[in-house]
Amino acid sequence: MYDLVVVGAGPYGLSVAAHAAVHGLRLRTFGRSMESWHAMPSGMFLKSEPWASHLSDPEGTYGLDAYAAARGVRAEHGVPLPVDFFAAYGDWFARQAVPALDERFIGSVAPAAGGFELRTEDGESLRARTVALAVGVLPFIELPEPLRGLPRRYVTHSSHHGELDGFAGRDVTVVGAGQAALETAALLTERGAAAVRIVARADRLRWNALPPALDRGPWPSLRAPHTGLGCGWRNRLYADTPGIFRRLPAATRERIFEQALGPAGAWWLRERFAAVGDVRLGHRVTSATATGDGRLRLDVAGPEGATVLETDHVIAATGFTPSLDRAGVLSPALRGALRRVGAGGAPEVGGLFESSWPGLFLAGLLTAPSYGPSMRFVLGAEYTAGRLVRGVRQRLRAGAGAPGRPRTGGKAPAPA
Repeated sequence: MYDLVVVGAGPYGLSVAAHAAVHGLRLRTFGRSMESWHAMPSGMFLKSEPWASHLSDPEGTYGLDAYAAARGVRAEHGVPLPVDFFAAYGDWFARQAVPALDERFIGSVAPAAGGFELRTEDGESLRARTVALAVGVLPFIELPEPLRGLPRRYVTHSSHHGELDGFAGRDVTVVGAGQAALETAALLTERGAAAVRIVARADRLRWNALPPALDRGPWPSLRAPHTGLGCGWRNRLYADTPGIFRRLPAATRERIFEQALGPAGAWWLRERFAAVGDVRLGHRVTSATATGDGRLRLDVAGPEGATVLETDHVIAATGFTPSLDRAGVLSPALRGALRRVGAGGAPEVGGLFESSWPGLFLAGLLTAPSYGPSMRFVLGAEYTAGRLVRGVRQRLRAGAGAPGRPRTGGKAPAPA
């Protein structure tokens, strides 16, 4: 039986595995290294600064800056890095810090005597005393209700796409107003789509400002300190003190999760986006119907009333919702037993990232309603990994609890 199985090999899963490895735990890590990052279209760039995009290992040896230096690349503040460079960095990190990554996917996690039973996609069964679920964002894609259920020939999510060259000569409607929507629209235009439009509920597009210099004097730094989530003291709270965020009233946490760091485009994208000529703000899709000629009819409500448009394809860049109902890798019994927080049905997460089921630990987006906005970004891996592994070690010493019984009261092993 393994001490810990890590499910997922993105920035959070790899960081947790790197911290677990140094403690001599009997460890297994499953997933394809940086899979969702490798699947992004070429030509995309990181929105976060290089210094806020490190994966985490205990000694800080394998940061993005070390990888960049080894390849003769300058990872500079204010200079965006290509997404494929970041994905390659994650692969390098896995080779350096994560022992024996198994590239198979885990198909199910279920309670079992002494811990959990997991099955791989090809049917192998294994047991673990503890599990760290770090499945990234892809299970949690959000589509507007009118677009759900339509075939993928008509509607996709922005995360479904690698290259966008297949849309050359076609009419594409992008729904959303955040970085994914704006960058997807710009790339579609650059790669020869016949027409590209943005449809967004927002009444205006928001753009992040060019980040100020890191060394800008004491007064500007005190007034609006740099953080991995942008400048300002509020962002400092989100970035540096997720443990304090977790202690806020539940209603406050939910409101901040919904509203903080809302949709905005990166400063370096604004000039490229100017080529997208059809931007419909204050609009929302109310219904979508396939037409007889292979196109899609969209009924759209806007400030001037209802309109109709036809398009070849819709790409919904509408984010992700961390709902337990979408965590299909967890067995129904396990998923149904977990305590939840917020209207979206996210899992409640304790002080060392343990769920309400003893031995099941969570990392990444699923923890954002508990720990705050930083868990939506690579930045949160640094805060998460060491604490989660500390929780695993405490749980192993304490035992995983009664088989098949969730924790219905009390506390996680210790506060953060």
